[in-house]
Amino acid sequence: MMAIVAFNCKKNEVDMKAHTLFVSTYTDGESKGIYKLVFDPNTGKLSDLTLAAALENPSFLTISKDGNNLYAVQETADFDSLGGAVSAFKLKDGILELQNSMGTGGAHPCHVALSDDGHLAVSNYTGGNLSIFDLKNDGALKQNPQMINHSVLDTLKKAHVHKANFNAEGLFASDLGLDALKRYRKQDGNWKPAHQSSLDLPDGAGPRHFVFDSNGNYLYVINELNSTISVFKRDDEGNFNKIQTENTLAADYNGQNACADIHLSPDGKFLYGSNRGENTIVVFSVDTKNGQISLMGRTSVYGDLPRNFTIDPSGNFVLVANQRSENIVVFQRNTELGTLTYLNETSLPAPVCLEFLE
Repeated sequence: MMAIVAFNCKKNEVDMKAHTLFVSTYTDGESKGIYKLVFDPNTGKLSDLTLAAALENPSFLTISKDGNNLYAVQETADFDSLGGAVSAFKLKDGILELQNSMGTGGAHPCHVALSDDGHLAVSNYTGGNLSIFDLKNDGALKQNPQMINHSVLDTLKKAHVHKANFNAEGLFASDLGLDALKRYRKQDGNWKPAHQSSLDLPDGAGPRHFVFDSNGNYLYVINELNSTISVFKRDDEGNFNKIQTENTLAADYNGQNACADIHLSPDGKFLYGSNRGENTIVVFSVDTKNGQISLMGRTSVYGDLPRNFTIDPSGNFVLVANQRSENIVVFQRNTELGTLTYLNETSLPAPVCLEFLE
């Protein structure tokens, strides 16, 4: 296995301010809910670990662009008779204040996403459906979300909605069980299938997370089950067509693996993905002219089962949440080469999702 070990030689002339980092966890062990840390972008160090909110299995978080609200799923099957829940928090001076919690209409919600115009989408993994909430002016959840049931779309496969994303094209949702991304658009107050209703992937691919480039012309999908990344290009009619698929694993790795998260660097020149099993972050360079990716290498996550990871607001660091080894590992990112170098780690039971308050 090739390790990537180059430092970023640039030195900041002015010290950058510290950032608040919120971390979700699974609470079937020692963790109690959502935690808060302070990240110093001058040194790459995490400090001041505190419990921000006690909550059952808050496996995924998202923060509003204005920094006034945080939303967290509760990945359970017994919040109510239908499944799990999502909670809305008010954010003030880094302190979380619960606004309200509501059932999501499906079991084991695993992702939450925000639109720019007051909508929140929750992906219910076991439930196989998508719940879309309207938000109040203060960011609290409104009742009676729209439910979109993926289970009726395929009688042979079992739906497992894993991520949703709002953008200028509408709403995209990856379904690991159906091996597809489903597309929706807003019409007459409700979300309905778009003109290209499905982006289909090979049987057994298991699309999990995805990311668009800054112009919305290229879409990168990490497939959990066959350990690949698929690249799609938008055509003049607004359809996304697959142009490339690349393996995320080293040629000499023969063990089990399940991909998890995917992120583009702020400048769009590098693509990162997490391998659970090989326990690496794989690094690709991106040709910004045609969207295609080229393998650069991989680096160990210095832990076990890297779930989600994030790039800090400065773009100089990558932080990885290793669920099974119960640590958050900080890597220095060389912004010119895309390479990663281990810096330090912080212990935290069962970390899952990392979200910076910018």
